[in-house]
Amino acid sequence: MQLEETNERLGVLSSEFLSQSMLRAIQRHREVFQDNARELKRTKTSVKSALDQANLLSGVRNDIDAYKSSAADALLAERSRIDSSHRMTDDVLNQAYETRSEFARQRTSLAGINTRMMDTLNTMPGINNVIGLIKSRRRRDHIILGVVIGVCIILLLTYMWN
Repeated sequence: MQLEETNERLGVLSSEFLSQSMLRAIQRHREVFQDNARELKRTKTSVKSALDQANLLSGVRNDIDAYKSSAADALLAERSRIDSSHRMTDDVLNQAYETRSEFARQRTSLAGINTRMMDTLNTMPGINNVIGLIKSRRRRDHIILGVVIGVCIILLLTYMWN
């Protein structure tokens, strides 16, 4: 600013008081000043453009980082859900293995009971005959009961139709 004011004051001085060399020097100072002013303006524009670009890039970088972090969070959440599913599957498989081992234990227990019953029946042959008689009487009782129920139904139906 001061240089510009000084150049203007020198330009106002009349050419009568100044020599030709002084006028050329004033003209040269004016041209240098104008060149420096243009260069300053270009530099300011360049710096402003660089700052705008840096701000834009930092904004884009921030957006990219935010997207990456949200994507990473989503992947971590998905990973935790998969781990939870694996734990539940492992629990179900453990229950199935425990149930299978319990069935195997019950099977051996029942096989042992069956073996003892057969041993008891074989040691006492009369018991086998008694059990056979009980079964035949039971079958006979069932047949008699079925015949009685059938006759009662027939009598009831004939009574209702007459």
